[in-house]
Amino acid sequence: MSTTLLHPDRPAAPRTYASYSKPLWRRALLTREFAVIALLLVVYLYSLGNVPNFDGPLTLYYLFLDIAPILLIALPMAMVMITAEIDLSVASVVGLSSVLVGVLHQDGGLSIPAAALVAVVAGGVCGAFNGFLVSYVGLPSLAVTIGTMALYRGIAVGLLGTRAVTDFPERWTDLAKQRIFGDGTSYPMILIPFVLLLAVSAWLLHFSGFGRGIYEIGLNDEAAHFTGVDVERTKFLLFVISGAVSAFAGVYYTLRYGSARGDNATGLELQVIAAVVLGGVSVFGGRGALHGVVAGVVLIGVISSAMRLEGQTVNVINIVIGVLLVLSVLSSSLLAWAARQLQARSRGSRPTSRRRAVAAGIQKEGQER
Repeated sequence: MSTTLLHPDRPAAPRTYASYSKPLWRRALLTREFAVIALLLVVYLYSLGNVPNFDGPLTLYYLFLDIAPILLIALPMAMVMITAEIDLSVASVVGLSSVLVGVLHQDGGLSIPAAALVAVVAGGVCGAFNGFLVSYVGLPSLAVTIGTMALYRGIAVGLLGTRAVTDFPERWTDLAKQRIFGDGTSYPMILIPFVLLLAVSAWLLHFSGFGRGIYEIGLNDEAAHFTGVDVERTKFLLFVISGAVSAFAGVYYTLRYGSARGDNATGLELQVIAAVVLGGVSVFGGRGALHGVVAGVVLIGVISSAMRLEGQTVNVINIVIGVLLVLSVLSSSLLAWAARQLQARSRGSRPTSRRRAVAAGIQKEGQER
């Protein structure tokens, strides 16, 4: 029997979630996402003062042009990975949509907007195929998307062969590289659809019941099912979104470089996954936030840009990013281990004080009687 039943006039102890027992500033600042943002600021400020030409007006412009496809794809990829799944076919969907835009425009005579719409729909169909196999058939997403990665890339190469389509209207290729508010700014036009997609994704993941279901699936999909979450439909929709956004990134990729090829964006999926994991999304699911993902993408872009300006090769850049990614994963594991050790110690010290309190209460009740 609890002390509240023995003494109804005694106020019950407040019950709170463990994470909310800490002050707000600790919950906001002592996170992996904030650590990535802080590291981004440090790297950026260091590059401004020490890397030649990094502070030039074109640096930010080309930086955002280069990382725009990764920024776009990383948003749905983060939600997919929070459910403890993965989509390795995103780069192949980029290549397939690029080929579709080129073939439909040159051989089919479609306008760029019509060809782009068909490509985005095709990307959604590719994502739906992935989602059906993962969600309703029950196959592991790693195996499924490895297979479809080869499948979609093979279709892209089969449609176009070894040739490239480069005959695109100049107004559309210029639009892909156009700046916001004219040539006086450092921000390309592609950031406008990215910001819109970020706003929708942030609302969907962090402020809706659908987003809460995503986290519940990542923590325990069976428990999420019994709490009313439609696990299959949620995963299916996330794969559809991932495919459609990847296809849109493929349209941008095609117009940005003015070339449609079957091997476009080869290896891009590894950069996306690295940025998402670096941004704080757990590879085991159930954890992550979009502001950390965006910071992770920009951090990788800043490091790559600064090292290229210093004359470093692509291999050296990949080594640095790989080491940073491994350290970020190790740091999260070490922090989780330290937190478990502290909780174990605190639990070990609680029984003594609790037994003393219970004994004192029993003794006091005996004296009152």
